[in-house]
Amino acid sequence: MYAQPLYWRAPGANTATLFVATEDDAVQAFDAMTGKELWKRVVGHPVRASSLPCGNINPLGITGTPVLDPSSETIYLDAAVERENGPRHQIFALSAKDGSIVPGWPIDVADALRRSGRDFDPRVQNQRSPLTLVDGMLYVAFGGHFGDCGNYRGWVIGISTHDPGKLVSFETRARGGGSWSPGGPSVVGHDIYFATGNTFGASSWSDGEAIFRVGADLRRSDDKKDYFAPSDWKTLDAEDADLGGSNPLPLTVPGAGSDGRALIMALGKDGKAYLLDRDNLGGIGGQLAAETVSRSSIRTSPATFQIDDAVFVAFQAPGAHCPQGGQGHDLTVLKIAAGSPPRMTTAWCGALRGRGSPIVTTTDGHSNPIVWILGAEGDERLHGFRGDTGEPIFVSEPLRGLRRFQTPIATQGRLYVGADGRVYAFQF
Repeated sequence: MYAQPLYWRAPGANTATLFVATEDDAVQAFDAMTGKELWKRVVGHPVRASSLPCGNINPLGITGTPVLDPSSETIYLDAAVERENGPRHQIFALSAKDGSIVPGWPIDVADALRRSGRDFDPRVQNQRSPLTLVDGMLYVAFGGHFGDCGNYRGWVIGISTHDPGKLVSFETRARGGGSWSPGGPSVVGHDIYFATGNTFGASSWSDGEAIFRVGADLRRSDDKKDYFAPSDWKTLDAEDADLGGSNPLPLTVPGAGSDGRALIMALGKDGKAYLLDRDNLGGIGGQLAAETVSRSSIRTSPATFQIDDAVFVAFQAPGAHCPQGGQGHDLTVLKIAAGSPPRMTTAWCGALRGRGSPIVTTTDGHSNPIVWILGAEGDERLHGFRGDTGEPIFVSEPLRGLRRFQTPIATQGRLYVGADGRVYAFQF
């Protein structure tokens, strides 16, 4: 299980439901308090690794986290399925009540794009990012497989949830440029922000190593305010040190105007953090500030919280400037303070080994922040740290079956962790 669990309480219901999706192409619903299975839906046969030209997930089924629409009580997901004509990507809509497939679904991505004159090869495209809902449109991002085989592109497609036949799309102009970040697209108002990875063979910039801002129609803009790429994008391409491993993170830093300074942070596999003006991304080399903040690649979804007039960003990677020294500290927390340009410093680093993505809990939306992270494929434990000081306050027993990028969820006094063949529930 790579996908994050989902939690939902239907209006008037006595109990809540926890949904999980797995690489076996199965979606299951459980009573969130007791763990009793409520229903299970298998949407197809997952794709065998032998059917793919490269990749490191076997079998390949549901990887990206589904999204739940509470208004229609519908779960949307992308599943890689094995068909007679080979691997396909199909987007399903399931009833949250019983797992039944909603009429008009699934949508075969390759077939839908072909009808609009676009070519999408499902054998070389993979779907890792969480799905996103904005104003009745479902957005699904695609990259490639581990190994970067074939003529894959960075895709984001949008499908109307009311009229699944209505489709819009974005495609990188060069080969590669996958949009695969575990955090997925970010949304501010009606704007959608997403990252792309390294491209191959591009002599001029062709949409790789970038942060894009688009509207509902996903139309690419040539205006510099709507995209950003580092000035050394070509070097990053050659070194596979791209921005596609983490999602654009919206931030608002207090103290710079009545509403604060609206920013976007991008984190790269080059170990750098880039701060961008959210309303003017700046084009190539247009960052407000850039700092090397990690000694290795940053590949997971970050989390943010605020203390007084400073904003903090937590991400999984060994910090470049840890106050405690960097050895064995796979969690880094940055402090962003107002200024021209805004200032980035390393606040603290957390001692753990692993590749989970952090979340932050508070007692009332801002007080007493705690950073939680899984030592996935490392020490295999759930860790909790005080957000202000980095003091360790909780370490679980070892947990079986954790996968990289796995992100816990917190709600109603519980933390839920998805793993292979099981879900862990912690009460706090």
